[in-house]
Amino acid sequence: MRRIGVFCGATAGLDPGHAVAARAFGSSMARRGVAIVTGGGRVGLMGAVADATLAAGGSVVGVIPRSLVDRELAHPGLTGLIVVDTLAERKSAIIGMCDGFVALPGGIGTLDELAEVLSWAQLGLHAKPVGILEIGDYWAQFLAWLDAAVTQGYVTPAHRRAIVVASDADALLDAFARFTPPGNRWDDGVGAG
Repeated sequence: MRRIGVFCGATAGLDPGHAVAARAFGSSMARRGVAIVTGGGRVGLMGAVADATLAAGGSVVGVIPRSLVDRELAHPGLTGLIVVDTLAERKSAIIGMCDGFVALPGGIGTLDELAEVLSWAQLGLHAKPVGILEIGDYWAQFLAWLDAAVTQGYVTPAHRRAIVVASDADALLDAFARFTPPGNRWDDGVGAG
């Protein structure tokens, strides 16, 4: 893994443990020589991951829509900053430049980014690992929903198993190293969901 796309909150949330875990994640990525690609913001968990990665000697590239730069939310100290016009362009750029993706706690934007990389994987548009850094059962209800989608025939068991869930960065990267893509949905006779 050379670059990991990180999706997480542009706010810190109410649980201080989320920011602690975000900083630990960034430090681990730097220690392992894995560059981070984020949304380019200086705030929230996104800023915490970037700051910790940079402080540990790592590399962070941000991809940010021009409207957020104009509101002075761009992180000033990143290794690189790519300015795009739209959020859709941001997601496409991050997906194109990364070898895998990890979601930390976040809100609707984080869920949108995670859902998009999962959807693209399901459709066979990329064969990159997707992981969730599970901090204090934050993603438990989403994972339960995925399990229900498998039970109801909307997600294949192979695609559900392909989502790496771990509580620390090293476990995620170790699982990413063993990742084998499940193929697209239609390989196993299940229709599109």
